[in-house]
Amino acid sequence: MKRINKIVFFLAAMVIGLAACQQSSDTAPKTQTQTAAPAPAPTRAAAKTDEPLYTVTDGDKVDAKTLEGWKSWRAMACERCHGAQQQGLVGPSLIDALQRLTKEQFKEAVLNGRPGTAMPPYKDSKTVTDNIDNLYAYLKGRSDGAIKPGHLHPIQN
Repeated sequence: MKRINKIVFFLAAMVIGLAACQQSSDTAPKTQTQTAAPAPAPTRAAAKTDEPLYTVTDGDKVDAKTLEGWKSWRAMACERCHGAQQQGLVGPSLIDALQRLTKEQFKEAVLNGRPGTAMPPYKDSKTVTDNIDNLYAYLKGRSDGAIKPGHLHPIQN
């Protein structure tokens, strides 16, 4: 019976996710750059505040680091729980979550998981650990409404 309840819950989440996927959002500005808030850092390299968190053009062309974040998202199949458009399924909406989570809270949740939930720790995944800042940039861009859902492309110079 528990298994049936889980399947029903998953199917309901999928239906809700599909309904959310049908809504389109063409309100993103043509070009947007977000600068990360300065974080306290003991080293010079970590204190970069003049570099934008992400750069996006036309909603689907992004800088190289943000593109790597998107590729990490895809490689780890995060959409299984968080939805193809990060709208949430069995896991929470990352569009909403990144409106309130700091970068450090995001890293904590991804790397160490969320005890008592289905969110596993990814601290042993090289794909995630090597790209955690890039993944944050991608998801923050999605949360800010600057990056459209779907396939991303590199910004051509």
